[in-house]
Amino acid sequence: MTEPLRVLLADDQTLVRTGFRLILGADGIDVVAEATNGAEAVEAVRRTRPDVVLMDVRMPEMDGLEATRRILAPPRAHDPVRAGETPFPDSPRVIILTTFDLDRYVYAALSAGASGFLLKDVTPEQLTAAVRTVRTGDALLAPAITRRLVERFTGGEHRYGTRHDSETPALHRDLASLTPRELEVFGLLARGLSNAELANRLHLAETTVKTHVARILAKLGLRDRVQAVIVAYETGLVSAGEREATEQTAERSTW
Repeated sequence: MTEPLRVLLADDQTLVRTGFRLILGADGIDVVAEATNGAEAVEAVRRTRPDVVLMDVRMPEMDGLEATRRILAPPRAHDPVRAGETPFPDSPRVIILTTFDLDRYVYAALSAGASGFLLKDVTPEQLTAAVRTVRTGDALLAPAITRRLVERFTGGEHRYGTRHDSETPALHRDLASLTPRELEVFGLLARGLSNAELANRLHLAETTVKTHVARILAKLGLRDRVQAVIVAYETGLVSAGEREATEQTAERSTW
């Protein structure tokens, strides 16, 4: 029998946590812990080892961005574990809860390893599907939203009045390890094409596309498609403002 998904809710609003807990529970998803700030979330992840964390960005004491960094940071042998702490054995997937239009921290959270984001007015069906989607390793961003988000924070800082700083970590990668075919797949993936669309565009079997995508992520040391999109923009493989002919269909959600 498959074990139920285990979720941690991190939000300083009681009503948000209560509503999400009821929605998830009704769909057979266990809420194993709740946190009202980032520090509590970090501690709760160590204690309960959830599969997925629903993380608000703006919380007191420690915000969701710093909590995401600490939860998803790879272990380093020379960094001793502080007294009373235990390392994360298997990092959970993190979904950022945001208002999108105003949250300049979303890009940094995605760079830190978050698997996607949800608006707080998400429907019950979208919420449960989102949790299940990221648990399987898929990214959670509608392609068109991915482009707008990344364009705003990579190469568009002067246009939008934003800037990169220490709170916006880069995900620079060397693309030299990719084959010509992998570069082609990478560029199309970054423009928001699904595996089925990639297969149709490149006249490949969908299983072959999945293999290419898996190899790209492995070679570049990326967690999922969200980070792949960010790297594609930051390395210049895809230019800010670039548009695909498929844009009209790209508004579909990945859930």
